[in-house]
Amino acid sequence: MQDEILSSNATRLVVRGKVQGVGFRWWLRERARELGLRGWVRNLPDGTLEVVAAGPRAAMQRLERLVQSGPPSAVVAEVVREDLTASSELPFPFAIRT
Repeated sequence: MQDEILSSNATRLVVRGKVQGVGFRWWLRERARELGLRGWVRNLPDGTLEVVAAGPRAAMQRLERLVQSGPPSAVVAEVVREDLTASSELPFPFAIRT
């Protein structure tokens, strides 16, 4: 597992659109946990959603595809991606921050 963490990718995503008040954080937490990712998701004051996640490349790519559509009641207008340095300090399992 430690080797997997060291070779993992870390990403910050900012999701814009109708992404608050639609269950996005809980939905995303479950998807990220299913993928075995570490990290967190939170609502930002400007109405966007922030995701910081780390894990194996294939799982991170899957998470990014899932975020593009979101849960059924969400409307994703834009996803801004920023690569980060992988960190084993991110929470595991994936969490919701307030």
